[in-house]
Amino acid sequence: MVVALRYVWPLLLCSPCLLIQIPEELMEPPVITEQSPRRLVVFPTDDISLKCEASGKPEVQFRWTKDGVHFKPKEELGVTVHQSPHSGSFTITGNNSNFAQRFQGIYRCFASNKLGTAMSHEIQLMAEGAPKWPKETVKPVEVEEGESVILPCHPPPSAEPLRIYWMNSKILHIKQDERVTMGQNGNLYFANVLTSDNHSDYICHAHFPGTRTIIQKEPIDLRVKASDSHLVALQGQPLVLECIAEGFPTPTIQWLRPSGPMPADRVTYQNHNKTLQLLNVGEEDDGEYRCLCPLSRGEQAAPYWLRQPQSHLYGPGETARLDCQVQGRPQPEVTWRINGIPVEELAKDQKYQIQRGALILSNVQPSDTMVTQCEARNRHGLLLANAYIYVVQLPAKILTSDNQTYMAVEGSTAYLLCKAFGAPVPSVQWLDEEGMTVLQDERFFPYANGTLGIRDLQANDTGRYFCQAANDQNNVTIVANLQVKDATQITQGPRSAIEKKGSRVTFTCQASFDPSLQRSITWRGDGRDLQELGDSDKYFIEDGHLVIRSLDYSDQGNYSCVASTELDVVESRAQLLVVGSPGPVPQLELSDLHLLKQSQVRLSWSPAEDHNAPIEKYDIEFEDKEMAPEKWYSLGKVPGNQTSTTLKLSPYVHYTFRVTAINKYGPGEPSPASETVVTPEAAPEKNPVDVKGEGNETNNMVITWKPLRWMDWNAPQVQYRVQWRPQGTRGTWQEQIVSDPFLVVSNTSTFVPYEIKVQAVNSQGKGPEPQVTIGYSGEDYPQVSPEVEGVQILNSSTVLVRWWPVDLAQVKGHLRGYNVRPGVKRKEKHSKRHVHKGHVVVPANTTSVILGGLRPYSFYHLEVQAFNGRGLGPASDFPFSTPEGVPGHPEALHLECQSDTSLLLHWQPPLSHNGVLTGYVLSYHPCACSGGREAGVTWWGRALARPLCGKEAPWPCLVSRREGTPDFGNISAMAGENYSVISWVPKEGQCNFRFHIRFKALGEEKGGAYLAQYVSYNQSSYTQWDLQPDTDYEIHLLRERELLHRMVVKTNGTGRVRLPAAGFATEGWFIGFVSALVLLLLILLIFCFIKRSKGGKYSGDSNEGQVGTCLIPSPAPTLCLCSDNEEKAFGSSQPSLNGDIKPLGSDDSLADYGGSVDVQFNEDGSFIGQYSGKKEKEAAGGNDSSGATSPINPAVTLE
Repeated sequence: MVVALRYVWPLLLCSPCLLIQIPEELMEPPVITEQSPRRLVVFPTDDISLKCEASGKPEVQFRWTKDGVHFKPKEELGVTVHQSPHSGSFTITGNNSNFAQRFQGIYRCFASNKLGTAMSHEIQLMAEGAPKWPKETVKPVEVEEGESVILPCHPPPSAEPLRIYWMNSKILHIKQDERVTMGQNGNLYFANVLTSDNHSDYICHAHFPGTRTIIQKEPIDLRVKASDSHLVALQGQPLVLECIAEGFPTPTIQWLRPSGPMPADRVTYQNHNKTLQLLNVGEEDDGEYRCLCPLSRGEQAAPYWLRQPQSHLYGPGETARLDCQVQGRPQPEVTWRINGIPVEELAKDQKYQIQRGALILSNVQPSDTMVTQCEARNRHGLLLANAYIYVVQLPAKILTSDNQTYMAVEGSTAYLLCKAFGAPVPSVQWLDEEGMTVLQDERFFPYANGTLGIRDLQANDTGRYFCQAANDQNNVTIVANLQVKDATQITQGPRSAIEKKGSRVTFTCQASFDPSLQRSITWRGDGRDLQELGDSDKYFIEDGHLVIRSLDYSDQGNYSCVASTELDVVESRAQLLVVGSPGPVPQLELSDLHLLKQSQVRLSWSPAEDHNAPIEKYDIEFEDKEMAPEKWYSLGKVPGNQTSTTLKLSPYVHYTFRVTAINKYGPGEPSPASETVVTPEAAPEKNPVDVKGEGNETNNMVITWKPLRWMDWNAPQVQYRVQWRPQGTRGTWQEQIVSDPFLVVSNTSTFVPYEIKVQAVNSQGKGPEPQVTIGYSGEDYPQVSPEVEGVQILNSSTVLVRWWPVDLAQVKGHLRGYNVRPGVKRKEKHSKRHVHKGHVVVPANTTSVILGGLRPYSFYHLEVQAFNGRGLGPASDFPFSTPEGVPGHPEALHLECQSDTSLLLHWQPPLSHNGVLTGYVLSYHPCACSGGREAGVTWWGRALARPLCGKEAPWPCLVSRREGTPDFGNISAMAGENYSVISWVPKEGQCNFRFHIRFKALGEEKGGAYLAQYVSYNQSSYTQWDLQPDTDYEIHLLRERELLHRMVVKTNGTGRVRLPAAGFATEGWFIGFVSALVLLLLILLIFCFIKRSKGGKYSGDSNEGQVGTCLIPSPAPTLCLCSDNEEKAFGSSQPSLNGDIKPLGSDDSLADYGGSVDVQFNEDGSFIGQYSGKKEKEAAGGNDSSGATSPINPAVTLE
């Protein structure tokens, strides 16, 4: 049998009495096993049961005493005795109030056999009837205000604790607090009475749980007389204060003065400190004097055990000692009994003696076997203990099984059992396999019950151990086998973590185990086992990992990994803290409400849960449910360690407060709203701001201001007192009181300054004296145009414009800035008027601007206008022209490979000529082939337009492959009844070449082949006629003798047709001649089409741009000027310029040349209102033609 020591060893270390196992063949002294409680209270209709059960061999006999007199339950009427071998219990039935009274008393049970008598403790049986309050006359209680008083209850006595309630006649509880309290005895104590305590219905109710009844006392009438509780002492006269206290033990009196020390030289105490006399009273003695009565109550205690007597076996000749040591207050009285008889009543020749509470018997013999009782009592209770002395002569016997195996882990403590029995008590020793005692090793230690303990186990402790028990009669031995296993170790335990609410956390645990033991890893949270829940994904446990999802504050705590086997358990703990924003502030309290008259109040709150992150501050907000319901405004923030503050409030606001805690993770939930407080009305403390005076007509002035917020009204309504007068005059102010935040003053002169004041007014008075603001009446259009100083040409598309400042007196308003516009573009013949849409707005303090993005080689009429808030003034007119610029790059440059030695170039003229084009520059050069897989030459080409080295066109690349197999992309063949069509897709960049196609009917060894004329690679298809129907043909594509491609096709039809004899039209030379003519005609048509669509020579009357064409005969660098008709072409037509230029009036240029001004214009430059400063983007239109050799190109946009 294998024993896991971790479960057995605690049982081995308990008291020796539990280890006594008497063999079955021996007799056993009586032992009380069950008895009734010391106090048994019964009520009418309750059955009465007195228990007394005991064990012993031979069978135990029971007897009872009542009040010290022998009591026979079997002879009593209504008593039933339990018929059980080990029971002396009985039950009294048919209980009623008189019946129960007859049986009440103190009972004791005695259990006896041949070896002695055991005794139960005293059982007090108390019978209690229905409670009744004794009749009494309750007199009124009269006291003066401020005095203390006691309202007595005095309920009927009961064996069970009562529940006392004080109520009035309306069955409402009397409110108890620091001043009014109910005592343990049920009386109601008033520390001092108030006139509000004056009632005639103070009723004491007593609840008896045993009988389930509630009875009440007669009402008590408490009459309180008003009086002055303050003592007045005349200066220089003595003052006598008296304090009389009651209680047990007798209280002592102490006097205190909270406001300062007692004047020791003028104070005397009399009548055991109950009277205080203060001599020569002065003003410095004014204040409060207190009388204290500290109680010094001695500690009382019922008896309790220090050492309880224990049953024991003894052999003949041994000395028996039973210790009985108790403690209590007062000191308990200890008495001994032998077999239930007090030792004082026994014969004096008994060989026992009592020393210091211990019963000692020397040289015991089998006839001395007995059961003793030690009893200790004081006025608070009683203790009883039974212990037997069993004298027997038995040989040694080991009760533990032989050859038992024990397992334990390294480092732990093993306990090897060896329960020995005998009389005299046998001695026990442990030996190793060599017969040597094991106690030489300090790690081995024995217990009195024979158990061997081995601490700090090591692997080499594994082996057999021998337990030997011996007395004067014999010697017995058993073997115990010990196996030491590897201890379980946690190699990687969970680590403490701090995680945010709503996130997840993972704990990891790895452990090593003894391979021969069953192992497990479990997780605990705050001591409880964690398991995956089927309907919840809160916990995920797998392979030593614990994952907790959706963390909440309730998840924080201590988490432990438990690695266990059947022998040991190790645990590693980690702490999880869940952090987040604070919790809500639980409670708000408003105090110092009297300060509302000064628009102040004190707000206090309970601290919020910080959720493991210190609260940094509290945000205090308010809501006005009358003016702005459900909208909260901040009153300010206070530090996180502060829980109250005095708030400065505004007059006439319905304040409802709430407080929100804030930590580093953000604000928490706000607190519940406080009660609402209203501040009194007051005159306004502020005046409106942003006062302005501006006219929207030439003869008026509109006065505007920012109205006060409702929380600054300080009353239910607010109005505004508006005053104005011309600036510089000392005349009286004109004024008007309005409710709206504006006032229109009519019949004013144009652009005249006014002094303006706006003051808030409500029912309580006026606001503070307002500040004076200068406003102006309405403006008129400017009457003067700026004089242009000159235009400086910076380059072909940029000029610098300068002008002289205008006379401010002629502006008729505030000069807001200048509007600069290129004006109208004019052309020569065949031109049409074109209004330029671009303009630039510059601030008033700027007299120059750079205009960019102009069209080179163009005429402009410059217009400069001053403007104010009313609009634009007259425009100045200044013409200028831009010089020639660099032309744009040619468009759509393409290269086409014609053969292995020639290339064909196509291009389009540039979109922007920016002057007179004089020709094109073509350049090209060969470069190494980048592919490297096929031999060939790569050509790069570019084209430039003259003059002034215009922009280059993109460089296209063409590869001319001279070696390798040509690529027939997507080649396919289809057939009709007597023809077949072959098609392919020429690959881009592949040079053109010629090849021929041959058809051959399958199954014909000779003849049947058709040799077609040469086919060009670029023609992409070929049709072969005169084929036989329903015939399979093999098609070969050949270049010289090289087979380029092979395919098979079948014609349609039902059978072959016999062809007529060959005639003139079927001769090969005739077919070749006709094919050559057709091919030549096709080439001429293609050439004409190319000349028409992609370039060629242009006639003098053409309106389109010339397309250049150049044929490169060899790879050598060549300059080809295709300019035979170019000058004529440019003389009659010139392409339009690119119009994709930013508009002249964009804010980008304004940001570059000055600050923003609040003016906008229409596309033609007319005034449309105040300029907002927002950026605009406009698409500029292009121009499609220009005059012959004319430098006037339209400058569509300016930048």
